[in-house]
Amino acid sequence: MPSHEDELRRAPIAGVESSNGSVVVRLAGELDLYNAEQVKTALQEAAARRPERLVVDLAGVSFVDSTALAVLIDARRRLQGQAAFRLAAPGHEVRRALEISGLDRHLPVHASVDDALRSTI
Repeated sequence: MPSHEDELRRAPIAGVESSNGSVVVRLAGELDLYNAEQVKTALQEAAARRPERLVVDLAGVSFVDSTALAVLIDARRRLQGQAAFRLAAPGHEVRRALEISGLDRHLPVHASVDDALRSTI
């Protein structure tokens, strides 16, 4: 099991994949003020590809603060009318942050990346 120090050093972008007109951005570790700009840049670059669907995979994320939540809101706003924006596979702590902030009522949240990719637009 990774230590807290390992989590802090973990790069927030675990990968970006394109398939069938969709882009999946895989995030990891703790998302907060210190790495929010990296997440924002990755989401902006993914959106610039003009995908039919942009899925943010949260399976590897252990913590998300309000700054990182704001980055997700901004990414969705930038895609308005351009593509479907989906969140996928949040763990317990991240799901709780989405619920407490109310974002789960404004951003589609799916149990898995596959579910998000199969969802109707």
